[in-house]
Amino acid sequence: MKTIEEKAVQDPEECARSLSNVIDAMFVLNGRWKLALILCISQSSKRFSEIQKEIPISPKVLANELKHLELNNLIKRNVFPTTPVTIIYEATEYCQTLKNVLCELDAWGKLHRKVITGK
Repeated sequence: MKTIEEKAVQDPEECARSLSNVIDAMFVLNGRWKLALILCISQSSKRFSEIQKEIPISPKVLANELKHLELNNLIKRNVFPTTPVTIIYEATEYCQTLKNVLCELDAWGKLHRKVITGK
């Protein structure tokens, strides 16, 4: 998909493919917490409790979101046979492909905050 700055107009088929791609991406990344969790875990591997300290999310919602991210190969759940069992979540290599998306969202969020607040 070409950006507006390039002044290119998409043909209807290309537009439909782009729309389909965006819908697929949003299906995986949709929700209040998924991108925040990806960013949190991408910075460093973390235990469940460490994630909860960084992101104000209920344990039940966090567990569901982590399962969904694991099913989509964005994070890996490592279980260590200690007493008690230690579970550490880490970003996969595939998750790193979202780095540019997160950087663009960061830049846009900063711009949006400036537009809305005037600061």
